[in-house]
Amino acid sequence: MKIEDLNRIRGIILRSGGRIKDILLKALEEKPLERKEAYILTDLNEEELEALTTVSSFIRDLSSNRVVSYSRKVFIPLSNICRNKCKYCGFRREPYNGGFVMEPNEVLALSRSGAKAGCKEALFSLGEKPEEKYEYVRKFLKSKGYSRMVDYLRDMCQLVLNETGLLPHTNAGILEWDELKMLKEVDASMGLMLENISERLCLRNGPHEHSPGKNPKLRLKVIEMAGQLKIPFTTGILIGIGETFRERIDSLYAIRELHEKYSHIQEVIIQGFRRKPNTPMESSPEPDISDITHTIAIARLVMPRDVSVQSPPNLVNINECIQLLKSGINDWGGVSPITRDFINPEKTWPNINTLRKITEDLNLQFRERLPIYPKYVFKEEFLTENIREKIRKLIDEKGYVNIQYEAKNS
Repeated sequence: MKIEDLNRIRGIILRSGGRIKDILLKALEEKPLERKEAYILTDLNEEELEALTTVSSFIRDLSSNRVVSYSRKVFIPLSNICRNKCKYCGFRREPYNGGFVMEPNEVLALSRSGAKAGCKEALFSLGEKPEEKYEYVRKFLKSKGYSRMVDYLRDMCQLVLNETGLLPHTNAGILEWDELKMLKEVDASMGLMLENISERLCLRNGPHEHSPGKNPKLRLKVIEMAGQLKIPFTTGILIGIGETFRERIDSLYAIRELHEKYSHIQEVIIQGFRRKPNTPMESSPEPDISDITHTIAIARLVMPRDVSVQSPPNLVNINECIQLLKSGINDWGGVSPITRDFINPEKTWPNINTLRKITEDLNLQFRERLPIYPKYVFKEEFLTENIREKIRKLIDEKGYVNIQYEAKNS
């Protein structure tokens, strides 16, 4: 860090005024913010907000060495049938009305297309425990020799790993200890969005009223068990679904406390709600880019510096992607050159070379990573024998994808 850069940032902080000056100086010195200090950062004028985002992006530069990473992935929607019924979800379908479970040959064909396109990650997304609610799913699983979706998921991950070399990352909703332990054997990393810690959102008329798996206590328990099992883990918050700004901050602190205990959170996603047609929330207002970047900046100050902050680039336009960078993100998440975002199918992925250009135009490095973050690839306790050698063959000395394995065209 150059002394002139630090002095420049301090000057911006001092000009922002006394109300947040001490808080921003404290964050700059890598001292954890107290929750009440983070609350103060929610109601800022334009000059104060500029100071906040300047500090957050500066902290990003220090913590990530000016690297902004991404994972080249193929999106595998194993099933869109779910026991939950979130009021904003456009992915979920009923059996016989667009609902499906992918066949093994479909999973393999999609994965091979991803490998051919230079992908390293196979992102498995699926509805939560659909067999608990639907006979259709139980019959499908029985025809394949299974009784639980998680066992079918496990074998599909192993199939992809063995046949294509792609590294699975799964988002399967609420899981039990034995299920997490089993999936760790075939996954490079796993994920579960906390979304929000507020139980109020699960009450009558809330967005999670009909979603038992969105109970924040259950989701925090899964994230904690993942820490106990040393699973590299992705989580985050969904903003704009009826929560308050303080509830966003409370959610971030809940994640931070688990990471401080287990050191397993590799990234925190700040994702804006996007309304979907034919859902109960199809007319609800979406958070604008200033709301998203404000939340990102606070997240960068709240979270430990070894935790990446990410925001999906396909949910905003390219000009807004630049604002995401300026607010302090250091990761673009998974970006697919061949499959759409099945959760937000109307939002296409930006071209990877376009992301590279806007990143490098801000004098930041653009690096491809695996679904397991660089900080974990050399830690034996976070790797299983099943995938260790596959990971080590792909990376350089810093844990990013070796340049010889990067796809040249996007």
